[in-house]
Amino acid sequence: MSTAGELGERRIIDLIIENLEKMPRMPIPFGDDVSAIPLDRGKLAVIKTDMLVGKTDVPPGMTPRQIARKAVVMNISDLASKGVRPSAVLVSLGVPSDCGKEYLIEIGKGLNDGAREYGAYVLGGDTAEALDIIISCMVIGTATEKIIVRRSGARADDILATTGPFGKTGAGLRILLRGLDAPSEIRRSLLDAVYMPRARLSEGLALARSGAATASIDSSDGLAFSLHELRKMSHVGFMLTQLPLSPDVEEFARIHDLSREELALFGGEEYELVVTIKPEGWLRAERAVEKAGGRLIRIGCATEKPAIVLRVNGKERPIPPRGYEHFRT
Repeated sequence: MSTAGELGERRIIDLIIENLEKMPRMPIPFGDDVSAIPLDRGKLAVIKTDMLVGKTDVPPGMTPRQIARKAVVMNISDLASKGVRPSAVLVSLGVPSDCGKEYLIEIGKGLNDGAREYGAYVLGGDTAEALDIIISCMVIGTATEKIIVRRSGARADDILATTGPFGKTGAGLRILLRGLDAPSEIRRSLLDAVYMPRARLSEGLALARSGAATASIDSSDGLAFSLHELRKMSHVGFMLTQLPLSPDVEEFARIHDLSREELALFGGEEYELVVTIKPEGWLRAERAVEKAGGRLIRIGCATEKPAIVLRVNGKERPIPPRGYEHFRT
């Protein structure tokens, strides 16, 4: 009999779903970033729940306020990928019995920070004793069904893009967990990515309104995993022609002789959106995102062949489905 550690998060999810009775006329199928319930007049209640656990999700040096904020932001990022504005948050909080009063006050402040930063409110929830800090949030928003950008809409020749560079969190965790160092300005930038992640809500809303996005996914499990999830849902492949790395990550990789590809593709906790755009809608999408205060980085295209490859210096090699996975990473 296989254990959870042997199965990994994705197989565990498959096993659970295989034993669930599917709701008739599900607006958003299993396997997307969010779930939804039909309302009147073509509207949906869009719901996301995600859990933060101290042992696996909290790096050294993260404050209680930052921990609680992150628990909210990681849920809002999934709504952002669908083009849905969050309005309410429910929180289930587990804490050890010896947790101090000041720690709990900071948790409350962090929950409020995460919600209000994106225009939502914490409405309530539940509290229980636990052996570790556990924060499970449910974020709720509403949207018209036709505006939702699913994982399943990419088509061959669509432009592949991201809302920002990758690698900062992976580099920051190498500083915190492996003792690597960097010049002070670069160190601050990389650690900020770890401690203060940001959901690309404005960009996601702009892309949905533009009508140019065909598919979208939150990249919290890493760029490679995200591409494989889009491939599975959209039945296309991807050709990457550019690695979306920030100058800080480029310099960090140079200092420590690290693989640029490893940092860009196989990290996690980055909360960028990975999107596909209709070729004829690229300028419209780019302008919409820029008007919202963000940017789109073009990194490749969707292909008919269901493989994911990186083309560098005229050579192509496959990108495996590696990244952050609970029970295995």
